[in-house]
Amino acid sequence: MAKKILGIDIGYDQLKLALCQGRHVLKTVAVPMPENLLREGQVTSPEAMSDLLKRTMKENKIRANLAALALSSEAVFVKNVEMPEMTVDQLVYNLPFEFNDYITGEVRDYVFDYAVLPSEDDGEEQENAGASGEESEDAEAVPSMELLAVSTRRELLENAQFFLRKAGLKLKIAAPGLCAYISLIRAQSEKLYQIAEEFCILDMGYSSFRMHMFRKDRYITTRILDVGLSNLNSVLADLYGVDEHLAHTYLMTNYENCQYRDECMTSYENIAVELMRALNFYRFSNRDSTLADMWLCGGGAVIKPLRDSIVDMLDIELHRADELIPEGNTVEESYSFVQAIGITMEESKKSGKPKKPGRSK
Repeated sequence: MAKKILGIDIGYDQLKLALCQGRHVLKTVAVPMPENLLREGQVTSPEAMSDLLKRTMKENKIRANLAALALSSEAVFVKNVEMPEMTVDQLVYNLPFEFNDYITGEVRDYVFDYAVLPSEDDGEEQENAGASGEESEDAEAVPSMELLAVSTRRELLENAQFFLRKAGLKLKIAAPGLCAYISLIRAQSEKLYQIAEEFCILDMGYSSFRMHMFRKDRYITTRILDVGLSNLNSVLADLYGVDEHLAHTYLMTNYENCQYRDECMTSYENIAVELMRALNFYRFSNRDSTLADMWLCGGGAVIKPLRDSIVDMLDIELHRADELIPEGNTVEESYSFVQAIGITMEESKKSGKPKKPGRSK
């Protein structure tokens, strides 16, 4: 029987918890985050974070010993890497060089991990070779392997282990939010007995919107839009003469129909234009793309006029991310818990499937 594990997604405006057992979601909880407790994707006070976790778990009667932490995209470097086949020791030595353009300071201040990706054309090459009975022209080529490589600051993981341990939790998995999406894509494909050719998952977050592109379950790229719900909060704060925290409450509850104010509608149109530009650039860079669907998650997914503006501007069909979550239609506001739920499914896999990125080598 699968063990219970608590999925944790620490955002700028909310702490989101999802208690899961296998692929069953037992309970979800979201509570406000204290101001400035998260900065540039990193927890600024492990002690305060521990207190918040303990209090939230106690008040909501959440009992768990194991934790899965979704690492913020701002604090993790993720890239696809192709390298010659090598031993694990050789890979551990060479992997840091792939992040020379990303990391600053000493290499020892970072941890690196990877997931070996199955070759997309292995089966086709073997089939062709068997049919012809002849060796491939590339038979003498140096074998290579494809990786999903990850790097993050060592201090981030040490702090996470500290505040989770003080909250009575053992860190089992720490991985980028991208891994949560990959796990959910795979879960959906197993349920439908097929997998869509392309996925675009739009995380409509507090500080930014991020378009994550996948070809089947393989990560391709992320386009970051420097707009987020905080921009809409600022608009409403000016209109109502309140602070941005209260303005955020107004926005999410549609206080006095504020989501439809002209100033907000203008912001939605600007966001939709930026999304259209990012989508057009992706399609231009990937001429064989047949992308036709976009899955929405994060707080912005609940704002109907924003969704309508995106539909009007983009030739793409929108879905709430509930569809990616097993039994997602039974989980209240499941679109907000996509990473917290998906990260509990991320675990070591054999046969070339990803291991858990984020573990120190």
